[in-house]
Amino acid sequence: MPTSSETSTAAAERVAAILRDRIVKGELAPLDRLVERRLSAELDVSRTPVREALKLLEADGLIEITLHRGALVSVFGPDEAVHLFDVISSLESLAAERLAETITAAGLQELEDLHGAMLEQFRADRISDYFDTNTLIHDFIVTGCGNPIVIDTHRRLIARARRGRFMAIMNRKRLEQAVGEHETLMQAFRSRDPSAAADIWKTHLLHTGQTLADVLGREADQTSV
Repeated sequence: MPTSSETSTAAAERVAAILRDRIVKGELAPLDRLVERRLSAELDVSRTPVREALKLLEADGLIEITLHRGALVSVFGPDEAVHLFDVISSLESLAAERLAETITAAGLQELEDLHGAMLEQFRADRISDYFDTNTLIHDFIVTGCGNPIVIDTHRRLIARARRGRFMAIMNRKRLEQAVGEHETLMQAFRSRDPSAAADIWKTHLLHTGQTLADVLGREADQTSV
């Protein structure tokens, strides 16, 4: 049987996953407060795993915890978006390059299946499902690259990047462009072309970062009016 500590840890991770998804998909907006007792009642857990979950989200950079204001969803600015995706694009393009060098037939088929599902979700305008499958593709590329330093560094940055990626695909023009970039990446994998895979994936992530910066810049302008 699991110990009480293991049970509490699992509960904290479950709560963190729920809240992380809400923040990434915009259900919780910047500066929204996360109140322990309300979350405890809503998610049917004690306040201890909620408190631990909030610490996990703070480590992700998704919330800020202060003495007087409690836990607040972090604000994401345009400059941070550019800087973050500058780094993410380098990490993921390297991962794509390495994966293209080593991808197996089984691995390529798994990617083909995910890519096909993502295209169906795009055509059906099922944006949340599209994003979830899109995330699986990005994660597959990173975890399959074989470089533990890339994997670990990416893991520590990805929560805020996912929030940015979701915001970027709310721009229909960017969404359509992103789908085309995914198809170009698949062509590189099918050809086992590391250079092409690296180039398109770096471009893909830089486009996302710039789109996000533009969105955040417009939001900031509207707020200041």
